[in-house]
Amino acid sequence: MILFPNAKINIGLNITERRPDGYHNLETIFYPLDIKDALEVVQSDKLSFTSSGLDIPGRMEDNLCVKGYQMLKEDHDLPPVNIHLHKQIPIGAGLGGGSSDAAFFIRLMNDEFKLGLSVDEMTGYARRLGADCAFFIENKPVFAFERGDEFEAIKLDLSAYKIVLVMPPVHVSTGEAFRGIVPAQPKESLFDLIKLPITDWKKYIKNDFETSIFKNHAEIRGIKAALYEAGAIYSSMSGSGASVFGIFEDTPDVKFLEEENEVFYC
Repeated sequence: MILFPNAKINIGLNITERRPDGYHNLETIFYPLDIKDALEVVQSDKLSFTSSGLDIPGRMEDNLCVKGYQMLKEDHDLPPVNIHLHKQIPIGAGLGGGSSDAAFFIRLMNDEFKLGLSVDEMTGYARRLGADCAFFIENKPVFAFERGDEFEAIKLDLSAYKIVLVMPPVHVSTGEAFRGIVPAQPKESLFDLIKLPITDWKKYIKNDFETSIFKNHAEIRGIKAALYEAGAIYSSMSGSGASVFGIFEDTPDVKFLEEENEVFYC
């Protein structure tokens, strides 16, 4: 059985406070994006994981799909499987690719082996694997809060627009991203701001990570400026970066950005 895990972008991101457990509370808008991996699971003699496409760092045991299998096996009688992941969603880009793979793996296992899990049960499993994994179970636009794993549905449809995503050859670690953050409650919640006309987003909707990351990575700052110069209605870094997206009324001419970066048209 094959599923195609998709990416997401963050429209706005406010780090609101540091939690007693060392994590941070935040608020953001998760929006699905049509950049996809391919995930296949077939029954096998032993558990194995293979991949193609982009290189996936780390040991097999640390892959979230493998962790998802071990987690499900604690509660269900599962046979060994071979997991194959064809990776196309850029890694370390703020696009949630690994989280999406894990959530889609749970969905696939539920369907393939008739586990009978409800959406809430699958969401509970996904939440154990990572803060934003749970989003990809239902995979619909949401206002996300607390650790980014609590959701409130929103009405947001960007299908009439063109989204261009640019991934520079830059790595921004989570640690680097959070070192420049001073948590603060926003004057207005993103839950309300996202209801504004998209032409007003540039003025009111911000990503808290941009201030420090743009200081250290001029090329990321430059991509955002270039997208606005190309006519973007709204542009932002996604999550903790390093990818930057722009929302356009029509497909823009940004071929000049393809020389040094990966560019996706959605």
